[in-house]
Amino acid sequence: MGSSSKRHTTGPMSGPERRATAGLAGIFGLRMLGLFLIMPVFTLYADELAGATPLLIGLAIGAYGLTQALLQIPMGVLSDRWGRRPVILAGLAVFAVGSVVAALSTGIWGVIGGRALQGAGAIAAAVMALAADNTREQQRTKSMAIIGISVGLAFMLALIVAPAVAGAFGLSGVFWLTAALAALAVVLLLAVVPRPAGRSHDRDIRPGSVRAVLRDRDLLRLDASVLLLHLIMTAQFVVLPVVISEAAGLAPAAHWRLYVPVMVVSALLMFPAIGVGEAKRVMHRLVLVAVAVLIAGEVALADMGLVGPWPLAAALVVYFTAFNVLEASLPSLVSRFAPEAARGAALGVFSTAQFAGAFLGGVIGGAVYGSHGPEGVFLTCAGVGVLWLVLARGLRPPAVAGAAQGEGV
Repeated sequence: MGSSSKRHTTGPMSGPERRATAGLAGIFGLRMLGLFLIMPVFTLYADELAGATPLLIGLAIGAYGLTQALLQIPMGVLSDRWGRRPVILAGLAVFAVGSVVAALSTGIWGVIGGRALQGAGAIAAAVMALAADNTREQQRTKSMAIIGISVGLAFMLALIVAPAVAGAFGLSGVFWLTAALAALAVVLLLAVVPRPAGRSHDRDIRPGSVRAVLRDRDLLRLDASVLLLHLIMTAQFVVLPVVISEAAGLAPAAHWRLYVPVMVVSALLMFPAIGVGEAKRVMHRLVLVAVAVLIAGEVALADMGLVGPWPLAAALVVYFTAFNVLEASLPSLVSRFAPEAARGAALGVFSTAQFAGAFLGGVIGGAVYGSHGPEGVFLTCAGVGVLWLVLARGLRPPAVAGAAQGEGV
């Protein structure tokens, strides 16, 4: 019986499960691509907008994170009551409207409002819940991992596509592209994602499960980790486009020439690191190592002696390798630490922390940029990384955590 259960657990997805996972990963990735697209270019083109200041530029970059953080769990609850698909469709419509508002704006406050509207279409919890509804329990972690990978791919694609689009069509062209991506996501939902045969209630977000998640120290460490990861990432992108233009001597439309090799090398380094962590069952330790590497990358970026594309590329490879490892491993660890009955709540709180970090990063990055320049932003990010090391050092192996939960500790 045990061997039969093991074979069933490690078996392949069914056809409908593959369709649902591919479609939902596409929807999630397209939406996150739309949110990420302005990061590599906004600071460079923001002088086109009336009233732009460093602080308001940072607020515009991170504004989507505030509305995402506030609405993620409420939208998940609405998806339980109204159905996943109506909530996802409504969220994509709001996202598209926000993109149009930003595209038509000539002032910084209009873009801030558009970005906040983009974030108000908070569909992450509903997408994850629909993925759960469409997959068997033993295939759920695999499905969530594929959806998580789509976020990383969207981020990499944004770094490559945004400079070319902004160079050809300006900042408004980037926002029009995000509106088109929302429309494409709607097509994927209607044409690819099957309707689930039943409901998967273990993914529902209930007050009791949220309280249980907020009492778990390991899950709280992971929530803090994703908050700080996205705080650092968003703060960094307030200044990174300017640094690339000045230190590497690249025009904005040519930034992809730096990003492409950096992302390829960092991705190639990421997979062996995660493979070793999984094989040795030390993913919790890999988090600490990756944070230390991320700090080293931020310190290297703060050295304004980095002149020329190659030294800057080397510093970015260090940072992005750590970022990619953490972006891929943190959601996986959450799914392992969370009790089955509270997994949906755990992922909802985790997503809320992620987007709160993006908002804080935009505001902090803009404020520090205005007062201390790019070096100050990178050093602030390094300091946040040191705080992160202190917070995460008590993270236990997932197997130990699971045993403790089973014993009622």
